[in-house]
Amino acid sequence: MALTRRGKVGIGCTGAVLVVMLFVGVFARRFLFPKHWDVVSIKTTTAYQDPALMQSALAEPVASAYEHAPIAFQPNGSVCGPTSIADVLRSLGESAATPSTVLAGTGKCPLDFCWGGLSLDELAVIAKDKTHRKVTVLRDLTLAEFREHLGHVNDPARRYVINFDRGPLFGTSGGHHSPIGAYLADQDLVLVLDVNAKYKPWLVKSERLFEAMDTVDPGTEKKRGMLLVE
Repeated sequence: MALTRRGKVGIGCTGAVLVVMLFVGVFARRFLFPKHWDVVSIKTTTAYQDPALMQSALAEPVASAYEHAPIAFQPNGSVCGPTSIADVLRSLGESAATPSTVLAGTGKCPLDFCWGGLSLDELAVIAKDKTHRKVTVLRDLTLAEFREHLGHVNDPARRYVINFDRGPLFGTSGGHHSPIGAYLADQDLVLVLDVNAKYKPWLVKSERLFEAMDTVDPGTEKKRGMLLVE
C-alpha cells in the first residue's frame, strides 16, 4: 500500500528524532561521561560482590531492612536520586514509596525524568519534603570524618545516601546517588545498594568510595557528599 504524504512526513520526523537522540546519546557518553582510562575497575577486586561478604553485609540491620522492603531499582538513568530516597523510605516502613511518589508535587523532573539529574542539595530538599525525619547534607568531609560516619551506617535509626562519580570506581564517569546499606569494619568494606539494576549491590574499600564521593559536581561546582536521614 502506498504511503500518503502525511505518512511519509510522519516517518521522516520520527527518523529525525531518532537521529537527534542518537547524537545526543553519543555526545553525552563521549563528552559528559568521559572514560577514565587510568582507573582499574573495582569489579576486578575480590570483595566486589563476593557471596560470603555480601551475605555478611546484607545481614546487618540496616541492609536487612532495605532487603525486606525490598530494594527498588531506578526506572530510568536520570532518577537515581529519587529512587534512593524511595528506598530509604521503604526501608523505614513506607512500603508504598516509589520514585514517582517521591517526585510528586516537587515540581522537579516532569514525566519522572530528571534532565541532567538532581544535585545533592536538590535531593535534600525533596527528602525533607517527604519525611518528618531530619535530613542533613554532609559535604567537604575528610577521609577521617567519612570513616566516622561509616561507623554509624549500621545504626537502624540512620540512613545514608551517597552521591559519587562512577569514574574513580569503574573507569567511566557519571554522577550517581545510592543508599549505603552496611559497613563491615573488620574488612573496611562499604556496601553500596546501587539503584542501577545493571550494577546491583557491591562492596568497596572506604578510601576508594571516598575518592569517588570527594569529586566536584560540574552542574553545581560543589563537592559531592552524602545525605544523612535520622
